[in-house]
Amino acid sequence: MDVIILLIPLSLALVGLIAWFLLWAAKSGQFDDLEGPAHNVIMDDDTPPKPDDAPKP
Repeated sequence: MDVIILLIPLSLALVGLIAWFLLWAAKSGQFDDLEGPAHNVIMDDDTPPKPDDAPKP
């Protein structure tokens, strides 16, 4: 039963830390563009070959 005296303040401090971190992330713009990085992985920077570089049969 004495452990509860330690665990309750510890859990409240942990919840407060997590809430502060989430609020900081939201205010600093971490959640503004959720799809952009996913699309950047798919998009490739390759340029199409020039007609001179095309293989000839």
